[in-house]
Amino acid sequence: MNLLAMSRTLGSPAARRVRHLQRHLAAASLFSFSGPPMKTYSERHSKVMETALSRAAKVSDSIVNEEILLAAGCFWGVELAFARIPGVLKTSVGYCGGRVENPTYEQVCSGSSGHTEAVHLAFDNNIVHLNELLNVFWEIHDPTTLNRQGNDIGTQYRSGIYYNSDAQLDIITRSIAKEQPRWNDPIVTEVKGEASNKYWVAEEYHQGYLARGGQCALKGDKTPIRCYG
Repeated sequence: MNLLAMSRTLGSPAARRVRHLQRHLAAASLFSFSGPPMKTYSERHSKVMETALSRAAKVSDSIVNEEILLAAGCFWGVELAFARIPGVLKTSVGYCGGRVENPTYEQVCSGSSGHTEAVHLAFDNNIVHLNELLNVFWEIHDPTTLNRQGNDIGTQYRSGIYYNSDAQLDIITRSIAKEQPRWNDPIVTEVKGEASNKYWVAEEYHQGYLARGGQCALKGDKTPIRCYG
C-alpha cells in the first residue's frame, strides 16, 4: 500500500504520521540533503555532554530548576538531542509563537496558526548551564535560514529562543553575539519572552517520538540522531 492510500485508510494519529512523512518525502524530492541523514555530535556538543556528566557525578541532591523553550526545526530530533544531556530533567514538544489557541499539528503545518515547533526544557542549572544548552542549540541547526531547516520548509520550522527572565535574556544575547562570527550570514533566530508566546503541548504521539521509535535517549549517549529533517 502506498503512502497516499495509507493516509486515507489509517485513522488519527496514524494518518497524521503518514502525512508528516509525505511532507518530508516531497521536500526531499525537490531539495537535496545538505549533509547525511543523521546528525552527529560535534566537538562543542560533545564537550557540553562531558562537562555535564562530570558535574552530575559531583553535585548534591539539590536542584536549581530552570525552564526554556527552543525551536530549531523538526522537534523530534531536537527533543532527543536535549533529552540526552545530563541535567536536562524533562522535555516535551509543542507549539509557540502563534496566534491560535491550542493549535493542532495540521494547523501548525499549514502555517495558518503562526506557531513554530518548539521543545520545552526543564533543566538543573547545577549540572548544565543555559549558555551550554545554547551551544548545543547552535550546533544542531542553522540559525541563519529563515523558516527552513534542511528539507523542512515553513514558518513552523523557524529558529527561536523563548526566555523566562531578564537573566536568561542576558545570557541569550551574549550567546548570539559570540555565535554570529561563526556564520557568514546573519543569525535570524527569533528571541522573545515566553510570557508573550504561550506554549501548547503537542499531541501525545509526538512526545519522545524518536526514542519510542528505538533511538537511545539515555543521558550521555552520542549515537547519531536519525531524523527526517
